Amino acid sequence: MKFSRGLAALMLALLFKTSLTAQYLYKDEVIFNPAFNAEVEKLGSELYQKTGISLRLVMLKELPQNMSIVEYEKELMKDFSEPTILLTFSEMNSKVDILASEPSLYEYFNKKQVLSPISSPVQAFVVALLSFDFSDMTSGGTILPLLAQKAKKGEVLGKYSGSMFNGYADIAEQVAKSKNVVLENAVGSANQTSILIVKVLFYGFIVYGIVLYIKRKLYIRRQNFEQK
Repeated sequence: MKFSRGLAALMLALLFKTSLTAQYLYKDEVIFNPAFNAEVEKLGSELYQKTGISLRLVMLKELPQNMSIVEYEKELMKDFSEPTILLTFSEMNSKVDILASEPSLYEYFNKKQVLSPISSPVQAFVVALLSFDFSDMTSGGTILPLLAQKAKKGEVLGKYSGSMFNGYADIAEQVAKSKNVVLENAVGSANQTSILIVKVLFYGFIVYGIVLYIKRKLYIRRQNFEQK
């Protein structure tokens, strides 16, 4: 009898633990890393306690056949009753999306910025300069720029977990800031600032090179015109 009770208690504890660890990293078919799970749960739990908003991360191997990522998110959203933001990644489909259960939740974070393929304002300017299109200068992407980077064999999962947690933390911190609360488990901007400084210097040299190239072209054109 004691054995049965002990076994039942153990099973109950395991089931309860599983439900907890799957609360904010809602689905994980890709990473399977306890440390990654713990970090997501820690940040997601604090955000919910302080704002009442659930930010859930979904890591899929592949989307169901004939279903878009938005359709999948809408189906998944039916499982939640509280205000929920879903950040979804599908490895085989190379898709990332963010869906909120209520339109008003989009007021607390900038979806377009989080999902921007451009990481810095300087990079956005360079891209616009090269394409001669300044209509959209959105930058500050915290997921796609990292996903786009090449990874060596054995480092792909690290790239996935790093980029998705970076985006997850970005959304969490934006929501917290909009709600005027401070997250103790926030990633902070120190690392992002360091990266931004490096990118500013790097793209600054690119812009400088482009300016010199244009000046050289104009000089040659002017010389040819004067010779005529």
